[in-house]
Amino acid sequence: MYKVFVKDIPIILSTEKNIGDHYTTIPLKKAHFKKLVKKINNGELLYVNLYHKNAEKLERFLRKKIKVVEAAGGLVYNTRKEILFIRRNKKWDLPKGKVEQGESYREAAVREVVEETGVKDLEIRDFLMTTYHVFCRNNKFKLKITYWYEMFTDYDGPLVPEAMEGIKKVKWKNFEKSQKALLDSYENIKLLFPTEYLTTHPNDRPV
Repeated sequence: MYKVFVKDIPIILSTEKNIGDHYTTIPLKKAHFKKLVKKINNGELLYVNLYHKNAEKLERFLRKKIKVVEAAGGLVYNTRKEILFIRRNKKWDLPKGKVEQGESYREAAVREVVEETGVKDLEIRDFLMTTYHVFCRNNKFKLKITYWYEMFTDYDGPLVPEAMEGIKKVKWKNFEKSQKALLDSYENIKLLFPTEYLTTHPNDRPV
């Protein structure tokens, strides 16, 4: 199953015809992807499941229907078990950026974390997952496919937001502060976190 987020609303691509009563299932071969994206972007559509029994055809379909930008980033822990967040576009996010020609995803992920935050001495511990979201640039929709890695560092120096990329803040956040930040983050970012980070007391949620 793939979740392709458009304004934090997922288009589901799956091998299952029925994934819930709220979802309209459309066979992959009949799907007009850009039209679906426009409807979701305009608030006209919420629950869509694009179906094909062959899982390998799902991402292939995406890459044919919309221009792809590949990126890589990191979920970074330090020695205090804090997580590295950036503040950009009035949301808490994780450091990531476009993969350059000739780079591996791992190399791009490390480079982007260093450039966007100033954090050094990064060690990749594991590959986490791939996320998908649609964004609009110059009135054209594009699909960002981001490859995420779990990283560790013992770096304890200054944090330097990359202003040219619109980053306003870089912060290490403990468990409780990470929970709060995720209430003001993106749905595709939340996929990277263990369930306990997404569970808060109702009184802690913003009204």
